[in-house]
Amino acid sequence: MIDDLILNYVLLFVFLELYEITWQKAPSIMGMVIRMYRYYSKSIFLFLLMQPTFYFSIGFVMLSDYNIYAMILLFLKTVDVATKILLIEQVFTKRKLSHDLSLILLAPINSFLPYLGLLIYPPLIILAL
Repeated sequence: MIDDLILNYVLLFVFLELYEITWQKAPSIMGMVIRMYRYYSKSIFLFLLMQPTFYFSIGFVMLSDYNIYAMILLFLKTVDVATKILLIEQVFTKRKLSHDLSLILLAPINSFLPYLGLLIYPPLIILAL
């Protein structure tokens, strides 16, 4: 019974994470920021709705009775969403970028990088249960 529960949570999270990867994937971080800005410019609420793993992690923390590993998952997802919003604000609203940040944003990223969350987050779900 517990094994089925863990499997269901992990599979749901993987499905939601793949959804996020699909709409955010780009050859550079700037490309990812541009794709995210399309939703953010319409409404920040729409942008936040496009982050289902963030809501999953909030619910998972409550369902796991505030387990430390679930809290770590929520913290990482919160930092992830906050970083995305800060990058969007920096690039499109303030339009102030340092030279180093510009180089980082425009540098090509490894095609494996967007899938890194699939390796980091599921073990936290398993450890929380």
